[in-house]
Amino acid sequence: MAVRIRLSRHGKKKAPFYRLVVADSRSPRDGRFIEMIGTYNPMTDPADVKVDGERALHWLNVGATPSETARALLRKAGVWDQYTEGKSAGQKADKAE
Repeated sequence: MAVRIRLSRHGKKKAPFYRLVVADSRSPRDGRFIEMIGTYNPMTDPADVKVDGERALHWLNVGATPSETARALLRKAGVWDQYTEGKSAGQKADKAE
């Protein structure tokens, strides 16, 4: 099962509100998901991004691939930098052995 981190659209017409969800890649955009890990409200100024960093890191480490927009939101929340630092530190430890 290919797992992706992506946005699910909610809210009224012309007033979008997004949830950052972990879902099977075959499920529809607003369909069934495994876990909700954050929210994104583009209507506020500046845009409001809330991400559960611990759960997002868990899913990234397990192998979930984020969409381009989800990756940008994770980068804005600081989670993507933590993930890449942890990944590069693990590779350096493997080379040291």
